[in-house]
Amino acid sequence: MKETLDRQTDYTLKREGRYLVAELRRPHQVLSTSTCSGGLTGRVRFLVNHQSCEGQGHLDRFERMIELGEEGYHRHVCKELGLEPEAVALMGTAANMNYAARAVETFAELRVCAVVTAGVEGNAGCAGDPADWHETESGEMERHPHDGTINTMLLINWPVTPGAMARAVVTMTEGKSAALQELAVSSLYSRDLATGTGTDQYCIAAPIDEAKRPKARTGHHAKLGELIGRTVRKATLEALRWQNGLEASSTRSLYHALKRFDFKADRFPPAMENRLTQDEFALLDKNIPSVINDPGVSAAAYAYAAVWDRVRHGTLSPELAAPLLRQQAAVLASSLAAKPEAWPVCYEQLAVHEDALLDAVYDAIALGWRLKWT
Repeated sequence: MKETLDRQTDYTLKREGRYLVAELRRPHQVLSTSTCSGGLTGRVRFLVNHQSCEGQGHLDRFERMIELGEEGYHRHVCKELGLEPEAVALMGTAANMNYAARAVETFAELRVCAVVTAGVEGNAGCAGDPADWHETESGEMERHPHDGTINTMLLINWPVTPGAMARAVVTMTEGKSAALQELAVSSLYSRDLATGTGTDQYCIAAPIDEAKRPKARTGHHAKLGELIGRTVRKATLEALRWQNGLEASSTRSLYHALKRFDFKADRFPPAMENRLTQDEFALLDKNIPSVINDPGVSAAAYAYAAVWDRVRHGTLSPELAAPLLRQQAAVLASSLAAKPEAWPVCYEQLAVHEDALLDAVYDAIALGWRLKWT
């Protein structure tokens, strides 16, 4: 059953099962990452985003995609939709099309619509992170699926120049990255915050109309650029909320703040058991959610991560790492203890060693927990 999500003079956006299809109702300039119709073209008439597989364990489907090859799979999907392959710009993902988020912004004669599906749990990364696959001359596809993709469909109601179309990609990408920054999404491949995933795709469409002067500016200083950035950012945030349950309130935990520094749920209890008495640990173990989600503890953890980042990036000298991180660790401990006046005592009892910076966080939690009930 087809569901119409947006109907405009220039296009109709519909959802049908695993497919999200924007039918362009007049000629458009389209720029996309589509394997078979990608690049800049005026021939595309349909923008398609679809769920190509499930996020976990769907290896038979993935092997089928490998068997068909990129062009063969493109034709296979188009056949399912009853569309000519040459007229389709195609994106694929493991995300559920029911979780697609749409955002619209307008200004004067301009209207921009962004439609995003997003998942970041499997392969969120930062530009420049280490990669583990190299495309050889044979062009063989990567042989293992990734659980995580941000696909963006961007529909602009006004003609733009080819250069402005290319610049729109930059603005769109920055909008996506801004959403990930807002949610403090960690790279899974380095200690940096994520800027996207390794499989992100996009389609951008703007009408071809010789009666209208095309817009030549889509950067931050132009209203069209503002609309692009805002719609993509809003739609990405909304898509992540539905697909991954990721929203501002869920990012306050210690796990989220320090995930990229290897602070993880399976490592936390053993670290605490080694630092607390049997009775102290038994009580903490029953109350871990309240500890990791404590607002003061979370704030201190983010501050600890920020100082750690500034040392890594050279803003602060390595010699300052230990004393500055020690200050934040003392804030964490006194916050957990609900005794801000105990900060000097916590500072005196804690130590930070440059070869084991995360240990200071565990030590601070143990100290704060002990002080809270003594």
